[in-house]
Amino acid sequence: MHNSFLAFLCLCFCTVLKGQALYGTSGLLHMPTADMQKDKTVMLGGNVLDKHPLSTYWNNKNYTYTYNYYINVTIFPWLEVAYTCTLVKGVKGNYWPEQTWGKFRNQDRNFSGRLRLWKEGWWKEWTPQLVLGANDPGSFDNNGGGNINFNQEAGTHNYFNRFFLAATKHLYFQNVGELGLHMAYIYSRATGLNYEGPALGVNFRCYLPDTSLGNKILNGLNLMAEYDARTINIGFNYAVWKDRFNLIAELNDGKYLSAGLYFKICLK
Repeated sequence: MHNSFLAFLCLCFCTVLKGQALYGTSGLLHMPTADMQKDKTVMLGGNVLDKHPLSTYWNNKNYTYTYNYYINVTIFPWLEVAYTCTLVKGVKGNYWPEQTWGKFRNQDRNFSGRLRLWKEGWWKEWTPQLVLGANDPGSFDNNGGGNINFNQEAGTHNYFNRFFLAATKHLYFQNVGELGLHMAYIYSRATGLNYEGPALGVNFRCYLPDTSLGNKILNGLNLMAEYDARTINIGFNYAVWKDRFNLIAELNDGKYLSAGLYFKICLK
């Protein structure tokens, strides 16, 4: 925890683009932000997820890691939606046949949405962008059957549930880079993982002159640090080729590694 906090402070003082959250939506690592993708952007990706940041459904002796994959579409410049699937193992007991125990045989499915309420700089240059959003807002009663349920009652499986209001402001440094400052309030009633409170984060992306190979390599790097209302996390996003192929990695709570890859195209 102390090492991750020091790294967080270093990033704050070392002086963005749009990070890709491990949820499969725009944001930092776990923390939501008010950044939006370009209009008509489609992202396809997947991650290897350490169990510790997840709901108790995965954070138990049956898992070390799990995996997810997703599709994310920015339908309008002010609206983003995503569909994410997270793999599930068969577990001894309940309804799982013995041949599925300890093997990935199912998946949790959830939808996410983000609505831009206010664009950065609309009123004054200093005004931030505001986004209202939700991850996994509703599920089915009775373990997959029945009516849609938004109340997190017994029988639902909203393992990634959260609602949030996020604000983002960018600061530009000519021929150096872009610093993103992010704040959010998160309200989560995820099954097995209830929490709420403020979240803070920063990210920095270099925009150095393309005068050397070293500068070109650095220009693909987006550093991130956050407090996501639960833990302090550090990580990075790296654009391998013209922001088409992107790598992402994080240390949750400064010690639990998750990583992923996504492909981004703009249809406009």
